[in-house]
Amino acid sequence: MDHRSQLLKGVLDMCLLAIISEEPSYGYEMADKLSTRGLTLSSEGSIYPTLSRMQRSGLIEGYFVEADGSGPPRKYYRIAAEGSRKLTEWTSEWSDLSVGVNQVVKGAGV
Repeated sequence: MDHRSQLLKGVLDMCLLAIISEEPSYGYEMADKLSTRGLTLSSEGSIYPTLSRMQRSGLIEGYFVEADGSGPPRKYYRIAAEGSRKLTEWTSEWSDLSVGVNQVVKGAGV
């Protein structure tokens, strides 16, 4: 796995919660939103295990919506109360961490 993938893996939960907090979404839609905002996944399918784990942890809730006559139902995800709490916590932690990392990198003259 390349370095970029490892970095993204470390923040994917937070990014998915942020996307879902805006509006309920299904997997492919989330991958597209991440990509549009500059976070390209190595594989769109890589988010599904993360979504399943997040659902088991009570951070998100999954539900099915019937497609408008053109295919099987889609599984949408919405943020749960615990997910909202975690998103706030993780966003604060990320802010502190990113400031520190930027300071270290700037100190190295990069």
